[in-house]
Amino acid sequence: MIDKSAARKAAFVRRKEAHDGAVAASGYLSEVLAGYRGVPIAGYSPIRTEINPLPALAEAAAHGLVGMPVIIAEAHPLKFRLWEPDCAMMAGAFGALIPETGEWMIPEIVIVPLLAFDRQGGRLGYGGGFYDRTLEALREVQPTMAIGFTYAAQEDSALPLEQTDQPLDLIVTEQGVMTPTKK
Repeated sequence: MIDKSAARKAAFVRRKEAHDGAVAASGYLSEVLAGYRGVPIAGYSPIRTEINPLPALAEAAAHGLVGMPVIIAEAHPLKFRLWEPDCAMMAGAFGALIPETGEWMIPEIVIVPLLAFDRQGGRLGYGGGFYDRTLEALREVQPTMAIGFTYAAQEDSALPLEQTDQPLDLIVTEQGVMTPTKK
């Protein structure tokens, strides 16, 4: 198994190549979210070469609450601020756009960005642990679905996972939807 730093570097390269050749990629995510109308959902505003969930989130916002992650402090879980397609946004930590104002919300579905995934629901993130801490905290108080949204090229069968890594419940790519086969 390779170390996380090397895995992240390789995953960035694969994601950039997939992103450079991408066209509209959120169709399958829209289909999945349509089955959860009215359920509070948290997404993300894409940075760098992340796959863009905003078209699917805009559709979901017409039917229920949608939030965006806000980093409150290092080594703490994320909080989620209500988002609508035309709301005023500002740059948050790491350059991701977040709503300037709005109420806080608690999602039951979290759409998670990532660098790499495996078919067992493993996820390699950027290394800050924000989503792992957030999913762990949410799952302690209510059932919370984690949907990894990614390019298919980001699949990696040799992820260096740890005990603290929270699993994905569903993986959505530009090519389709996968239900992880738990280890």
